[in-house]
Amino acid sequence: MRFTGDSLDAVLHKLYSTLARDGQKHTGTRGDTRELLSVTLHITKPRARISISENRGKPFSALGELLWYLSGSDTLEFIEPYVSRYAKDAVDGILEGAYGPRLLSLREGINQFDSIHKLLTDKPGSRRAVIQLFNAEDITTRHKEIPCTTTMQFHLRDNHLHMSATLRSNDAFFGLPHDVFCFTMLQEMMARRLGVEMGEYHQYVGSMHVYEDKLDDMNAYVVEGFQQTREMPPMPAGNPFDMVARFLDIERRLRAGENLMAADEIDDPYWADIVRLLQAFWAREWVADYPNRLKELKAELACNSYGPYLDGRLHLKSRAPDAGEPQAA
Repeated sequence: MRFTGDSLDAVLHKLYSTLARDGQKHTGTRGDTRELLSVTLHITKPRARISISENRGKPFSALGELLWYLSGSDTLEFIEPYVSRYAKDAVDGILEGAYGPRLLSLREGINQFDSIHKLLTDKPGSRRAVIQLFNAEDITTRHKEIPCTTTMQFHLRDNHLHMSATLRSNDAFFGLPHDVFCFTMLQEMMARRLGVEMGEYHQYVGSMHVYEDKLDDMNAYVVEGFQQTREMPPMPAGNPFDMVARFLDIERRLRAGENLMAADEIDDPYWADIVRLLQAFWAREWVADYPNRLKELKAELACNSYGPYLDGRLHLKSRAPDAGEPQAA
């Protein structure tokens, strides 16, 4: 079953409608679901990676998860403020299926991003540019949590870098919006590192499902109606991986309550806006006049498309967080 669209929203509307109508009941390890088997998603404009729906737009928690990957961390301490649901899967404060260590130090030291860059630099047409996240050990050893994503593959064709992610399992309501954001950001980062254009995004899922207790929320998103396509601006030229350490340092300082100006930290408007999104998230913990601080950050944005998400933070602050959802979504 294939779902194609020019944005995350376009694909979600088709997928959610089909899940509600044709999804088969299946009881998994975490509860009752509606499931579709062998699902392929195809997003032709993967910079339209953030839903513009209040129901599904999750740039703050998705950005936190991306930084968690890029930090190489497997700790609950890093990710829990962004996605509280991970606490259910942690063992002694560790997520055994965390992607970061597998991306950056697989087999005790292999940085898979570096490997992909070298391979596609030496052999641009290679079909071997595959990142592995799921290991054989994951089913021979009893872990509380293992990766849903098995592989990410890059294809460099006609100066465009396309990406295909393969998942054994995908929670259509919670996980999918995060996965599309994080994976397409990594796709664009690798494209910039290689000095090529961003291509299209494909995602294959063995079991695409939604939990029964989220069917009403999923249907509420569909009832909102189809939204217009809104893309993030293109990443600037250069190697974004060179900036990861700087972003992790900024995130650490914001987490500790430091007040800073994004433009003083990074002079590029694209990346300064990413800092402002992080500021909008952490200011909720540290700034007494939170509504006014959000207004200030919104006025500083180089890309006005992020403004509605900052407005949404005010609404989020006014209601009690749902224990079943990422509190920072």
